[in-house]
Amino acid sequence: MTLYIVATPIGNLDDITLRAIETLKQVDLIAAEDTRHSGLLLQHLGIKAKLFALHDHNEQERSALLVEKLLAGESIALISDAGTPLINDPGYHLVKMCRENGIQVVPIPGACAAITALSASGLPSDRFSYEGFLPAKSGARREKLTELAHEPRTLIFYESTHRLLDSINDMQLIFGSEREIVLAKELTKTWETIVSFTIAQLIEWLNEDKNRLKGEFVLIVAGERAKKSEISLDAIKTLQILQKELPLKKAAAITADIYGLKKNQLYQLGLTLDSQSN
Repeated sequence: MTLYIVATPIGNLDDITLRAIETLKQVDLIAAEDTRHSGLLLQHLGIKAKLFALHDHNEQERSALLVEKLLAGESIALISDAGTPLINDPGYHLVKMCRENGIQVVPIPGACAAITALSASGLPSDRFSYEGFLPAKSGARREKLTELAHEPRTLIFYESTHRLLDSINDMQLIFGSEREIVLAKELTKTWETIVSFTIAQLIEWLNEDKNRLKGEFVLIVAGERAKKSEISLDAIKTLQILQKELPLKKAAAITADIYGLKKNQLYQLGLTLDSQSN
């Protein structure tokens, strides 16, 4: 009575793990997003198994049937077309229902396009936000990007061939031309490509050759970086002079107006200067 969440290759079939192969051989049933697609993988691995279709359009209704089979003592593996199930693929309702019914859920880790791309991107990976596919319509897409415009974490998106340029153009509009971006295409496949640009440079690169628009894409976008507001020596000297004649709060406000700085930042500096002079 166990549901196994089994990751499968995202391109190179040799990326399947030994544990995944053994699990797929031993289970009573394999729930697959596309049984024809998964049938080819199983044939390659020499695995003869009973396949059960579980996809976006039937998951909620068919999950109940799979739970019945699990409660009857069967073991089931859940796989998607490629990569780790549930990451932008079906499986959420099934896993949730299994947990609600006390059925053991065991993950069999492996390939995931988002993590694979992030690991090779050269962008910060200590904190990131996986956003999946952006909305298909431009208005909703721009609204979503606007929500993320000031996000400091690295952003991960999936995108299709047909919407790639539209999405990147919207990113340029919302994030600006100079934001760093990495495009990872056809990961682990023969024509794997990973390139790093600013958003403006990536748009130019894609337009140079329409073949570059074909494939499966992961976009890794740098988070917004905090702008350092440095206080010049002239501003510090001005603040010190004004402090001798005015209350600190007023001196900080006048200095802020002169140099275009933040009043609170200058006020805190004034407190530091006072403590150092005493």
